[in-house]
Amino acid sequence: TDGEVFRAITAGIDKDGKPLFPIMPYPAYSHMAREDVEAIIAYLRTIPAKEGESRKSEFDFPLNLIVRMMPQPYTEKSRPARSDTIAYGGYLSRIAACHLCHTPTDDQGTPLPGMDFAGGEEFPDKNGIIRSSNITPDMQTGIGSWSKAYFIQRFKTYAKPEMQAIPLKDGLNPTDMPWYSFAGMTEEDLGALYAYLRTVPAVKNAVEKFTPKAK
Repeated sequence: TDGEVFRAITAGIDKDGKPLFPIMPYPAYSHMAREDVEAIIAYLRTIPAKEGESRKSEFDFPLNLIVRMMPQPYTEKSRPARSDTIAYGGYLSRIAACHLCHTPTDDQGTPLPGMDFAGGEEFPDKNGIIRSSNITPDMQTGIGSWSKAYFIQRFKTYAKPEMQAIPLKDGLNPTDMPWYSFAGMTEEDLGALYAYLRTVPAVKNAVEKFTPKAK
């Protein structure tokens, strides 16, 4: 039902009442306003149905117990007015889960203090290790030198058809950044996201974007 889909998105509970692993980023989606979640569900209902089979998640101890304690009931959230650019940009950042990828964590998955949006979170790849970028307004190691126009264009470049399939070439680093998805955002929303990121504390953290696997 729509209610069950709503609960899965915002609270991390599936149709059968079982907890979802937070690789489905429901902790971020729980901050969405109800009307935005309902709009997503309405869109999902327009996608042609296809039969498929999904394997059930399996967890080792103690993760099998921890996962059960993670879901929390959804509480009503409001979406800031677009005219409140910074608050609206913060809302977009939260529901897009920017912090989940761009804030480094310890070996227990706990965000490192004072490193919000400073990059360096590692993502294993078949070719090596990919690390997220520093998106704080630090001038040397973050995006402090980026103009609003450049920030927007950095995303919108990937909306072009010729940018939808770029073969990896020698000298180019792979990335886990979902550029193609975010390229669909409006320039107004990207501008709000930029305005918000300019308000977070600047952190000097030079990130080695990619470490290739030893041959």
